[in-house]
Amino acid sequence: MDTPNRDEPCYIISVAARLVNMHPQTLRYYERLGLIRPSRSSGKIRLYSARDVERLRQIHNYVNDLGVNLAGVEVILNLTEKMAEMEAEIQRLRAALEACMAERRAATEGTDHGN
Repeated sequence: MDTPNRDEPCYIISVAARLVNMHPQTLRYYERLGLIRPSRSSGKIRLYSARDVERLRQIHNYVNDLGVNLAGVEVILNLTEKMAEMEAEIQRLRAALEACMAERRAATEGTDHGN
């Protein structure tokens, strides 16, 4: 069975708003601020993915539970995304380094056995 794609747009605004216990107008406002970027259907209907809903829950937590203003939320979200990108880059570099070291070991072992 295929695992669901967290980026697949599947919730209309009323459903997404209900999932995160917010008013649809709040979701529209967050979109205008650039905090959330839902997909659009061919008829221009906003469609939210599971990842969008998760992000809305984060925003809700920052604002309502931690008292962060929306400018602060934007900074936090941007920094979190940047950290995730950097972490992914570190993993790519680590894998490339390990592959290079494995090739070097294999080449060294090949020349050692030839003597």
